[in-house]
Amino acid sequence: MPIRVRGAHPVNGPRGRSGSAAHSGRPTIRNLTLIAVAAALAVPLVTPNSEAAGTPPRTGFEVTHGARWTRVDEERSLLDAVERDSDRVSVDRIGITRQGRPLRLVRIGGGRTPGLTLLLVCSQHGDEPAGREACLTVIRDLAYATDPATHALLSRTEILLLPTANPDGLAAGTRGNADGLDINRDHLALRTAEARALAAVIRDRTPDVIADLHEYGAASPSYDKDLYALWPRNLNTDDRVHAESERLVEHFVRPAALDAGFTSGRYGVRTDPATGSPIEQTAGDGQERILRNTAALDHAIGLLVESRTDALSDAERTDPGLGHRRRVRSQRAGIDALFAYAEDERDRILAATARSRAAGYADRGPVYLGGADNEAAEPGEILFDPPCGYRLTADRYADVRDELALHGVTSRPDGDGVYVPLRQPARRLIPLLLDGRATYRLTSGQPDTAC
Repeated sequence: MPIRVRGAHPVNGPRGRSGSAAHSGRPTIRNLTLIAVAAALAVPLVTPNSEAAGTPPRTGFEVTHGARWTRVDEERSLLDAVERDSDRVSVDRIGITRQGRPLRLVRIGGGRTPGLTLLLVCSQHGDEPAGREACLTVIRDLAYATDPATHALLSRTEILLLPTANPDGLAAGTRGNADGLDINRDHLALRTAEARALAAVIRDRTPDVIADLHEYGAASPSYDKDLYALWPRNLNTDDRVHAESERLVEHFVRPAALDAGFTSGRYGVRTDPATGSPIEQTAGDGQERILRNTAALDHAIGLLVESRTDALSDAERTDPGLGHRRRVRSQRAGIDALFAYAEDERDRILAATARSRAAGYADRGPVYLGGADNEAAEPGEILFDPPCGYRLTADRYADVRDELALHGVTSRPDGDGVYVPLRQPARRLIPLLLDGRATYRLTSGQPDTAC
């Protein structure tokens, strides 16, 4: 059942090339009652609405049938309209880029009953715009929805969206931001304004699920699916958060993509085109500085989605809008699956994330400085008996104080410096930030082994 909103526009047009839907024997989505199945099938998304005032806005992408991407001024107008017309939507500026562009966070729903919080981070890389377009239409459709299923979702779910996570990169058409930095390699060091703003949202809103929407260009015929997905691979991920993240990918996102007629795979794994068997892993590792993995260290179920940018047919090469629409439809299928997962598995999600947040207080178990869930850590990468905490001199603490605060790490005065105990929710993150052996550390603290 699609979200029902005001003023019908069959914006997606005819479908481009996609994968075969012949996939008997695989899992199917239960109760897929939300958003983008209609978009994936190119049927109207909108019908009359009796609650929100005004006519639902259309993105620049929709107006041009995918001939171009939505401009910044069009995004601003859309967000202004949905905030004005719908009392379930609020838009906040959470930061500003080096070139002065605002970072806007959209909050939808939540109701008065504490429940689940979802965070969608759209197009961290400025040259990967399809996730952003999908998020903009999601915002609009949720704002003007009238169907009971969406009302039920929003009454007990807070949905947060950062529709343009890299405004300067979007303006320049570049992967990195205005400083040439890859935001998705900065979620530990927090050098960029964009990553810092997002870290504050994660700390303050404590999302239970974080979805990171990207795109990729096929490097070979064996890495060629319409939509790839992956879970956090970092070995410090709580077992239940890891299991739920993998379940979200394998039992919801990938089946939803297949149901919508797209091919799907695990991101970073090349497969034999003839047999579908894995050949090698080329990406998707356990680096703690990548949002997919940082999300899990922040106790959220993590999801990476990657749609394919290449033109897949002569028709798409002749009319790029066909390929653009395919890319956005595949992203919408992934978002749909996320919402279905949130509705179907709410109790499991909340139990997993609560356990992950509480586990740090128990102060048990090793901490891994390397490895991944499919690559064993070397013995030298494992803190089998982690220290009780780390001491920082006043100078070193001054250098990283803001970053520790953004990560939600607490400390206490200790002589002329500070002491950072491990016994806190960020237990498995702290050594990655402060241990001298950690690859992406902020600084080197003095381990306290006198526990």
